[in-house]
Amino acid sequence: MSTFRMVLVPGIITAAVTLLRLTGELIGWSRTLFNPDAGGGMALVGIAWLVPIFGIYFAMKLHASGQMGSGWRPVGFAALALAAFAVFSFAIPAVAGLDPNQPTIAAFGLFVLGSVIALAIACYGAGALGRVLFAYGLAARIPVIFVMLIAILGNWGTHYDVPPPGAPEMGVWTKWFFIGVVPQLSLWMAFTVTVGALFGGLALVVAERRQTTVRTA
Repeated sequence: MSTFRMVLVPGIITAAVTLLRLTGELIGWSRTLFNPDAGGGMALVGIAWLVPIFGIYFAMKLHASGQMGSGWRPVGFAALALAAFAVFSFAIPAVAGLDPNQPTIAAFGLFVLGSVIALAIACYGAGALGRVLFAYGLAARIPVIFVMLIAILGNWGTHYDVPPPGAPEMGVWTKWFFIGVVPQLSLWMAFTVTVGALFGGLALVVAERRQTTVRTA
């Protein structure tokens, strides 16, 4: 199965959840399910929750076709990616004395750099799974980028167009670039590949142990 075919249906499902999330925020449904605050605030309806599910799905499909080796490799590299992200996004800013509650270009740059490094590590370590997760990440996040542009132009007051607390006043295109384009293609791509590889790798480890138990029996 090609990467395109593998991510097609998950991509459609993800786009449907994105539209449902936007609809729920615009209509004013439950904040627990559809939180319109900046960042989304752990709303129960959101595409981030799909990443572990599809990470496992992709890993099992690739394993069945013989394209995946040990599950420990993607797990190990995912852990390394998370560590790299923590160092650049939290440890270095703390040592540099940057206020986490006050957005600055330096802190933003470190955050993006940490995300890109984590993305590269996770993609490399997960092999075929990393490539599929990267493609799925693009399928999931590019539609969000355009939804955010429309929401910003319309000033809808959803989490798609509300900047983080403390952010300076920005024009439409600058705002879209800094809260939409860059985070979606750095942080959320890193999240998709790293978390997807972590859960997919763990699923492979469990499957491998079951196969070993069956062979031994």
